[in-house]
Amino acid sequence: MKFRNACLALVLALAISQSARADVPTEAPGRIEKLSPPFSSHWAWVADLVLERIALVDLDSGRFLGLVNGGYGPISPLFSMRRSEIYIPSTYFSRRTHGERTDVLEIYDTATLSSVGEVNLPPMRAIDAVSLGHSALSDDERFAVIFNWTPRTSLSVVNVEQRALVSQIDIPGCGLVYTAGTRRFLSLCADGSALTVTIDDDGHEVGKQRSQPFFDPVKDPVTEKAVRFRDQWLFVSFEGYVHPIDVTQPEPRFAEPWSLLTDDDRKQSWRIGGLQHLAVHTATGRLFSLVHRGGKDTHKDPGEEVWTYDIDKHVRSQRIKLRSPGLTVYGFPLDPGSRWRWLSDWVLNTFVPAAVSHIQVTQDRTPLLFTASQFSGAVGVYDAVSGDFLRRVTPTGWTTDALFAPWTEP
Repeated sequence: MKFRNACLALVLALAISQSARADVPTEAPGRIEKLSPPFSSHWAWVADLVLERIALVDLDSGRFLGLVNGGYGPISPLFSMRRSEIYIPSTYFSRRTHGERTDVLEIYDTATLSSVGEVNLPPMRAIDAVSLGHSALSDDERFAVIFNWTPRTSLSVVNVEQRALVSQIDIPGCGLVYTAGTRRFLSLCADGSALTVTIDDDGHEVGKQRSQPFFDPVKDPVTEKAVRFRDQWLFVSFEGYVHPIDVTQPEPRFAEPWSLLTDDDRKQSWRIGGLQHLAVHTATGRLFSLVHRGGKDTHKDPGEEVWTYDIDKHVRSQRIKLRSPGLTVYGFPLDPGSRWRWLSDWVLNTFVPAAVSHIQVTQDRTPLLFTASQFSGAVGVYDAVSGDFLRRVTPTGWTTDALFAPWTEP
């Protein structure tokens, strides 16, 4: 006992001695740092359902740059390219997980990541496992539209310039919202059709038009995780067929579907999969698709490869074999430090399955493909042109629910 106490005393003495000699500057509380524009196209946002936030990280340096809180449930932020603002539909309960509910559209300054305003919303915004397609910003960035589900479905329209809720539009039998111009928005309907909602300059409804079904919701439904390519939305079905929707006209135009998979791919059981399984690099017209080998109805299973396609030619141009983005526990990376990082990298690359659930691509001349796993707060980074694995960025949080790369080349 005496020996153990003596050892403990020695350890404490050494710790106190070391801390006394450390030259640690005094912090000045209340100081606000700013992100200096132009914002890098390699800065990415990572949403975390558990921590209720989106984190900003630098994919080149691996630095954690800041965060914005998002309230209860999955986060579906909208990033303005014309103003230094971020819009986040958020929900709060007076007793954290229950009690009186308050929904707001929160507005943050992009440079300081500080709250600069909010707009009260009807307490009915949709809250579910994946937030893609739950909010949209008009092409002129005047209106933000939020999808509601109670189970009645509707859209809340907010004039973000005036900071005001201006209307609520019912969309019976349809759900989600996708931008289709400066005054038009698109929703998916249960019978496989699309609903176009048109608003006026004040944000009020002036028309709704429902199309003929463009997919079969029973035989081969599309996922809601669509991506926008210029003036098209690309929806992909469970069986891997791309359904392009042109939104340049008052009524959507549907091009002939094309397949991401060849007959040989299907024989080998390759399928789309993941919770954010598509990404587009607009300048080069390339579609990135997360794929795995699995059976029917495995469209949410994580992926092991990313396949890239020429959107105009409808042909596959590349296959990228994925690695694990990294492992974290309660936000702490399983990393032994720089001295032994080669060992952890070897273990992750050799023994840990990729299990990628989310992908995204930066929009610049040297684009990066970055990946994440749902139950880990880490990001894997690849050269989107060569497919080479570059690095891991960790930690970004506890979990990962969506990836965003809003900024283009300065």
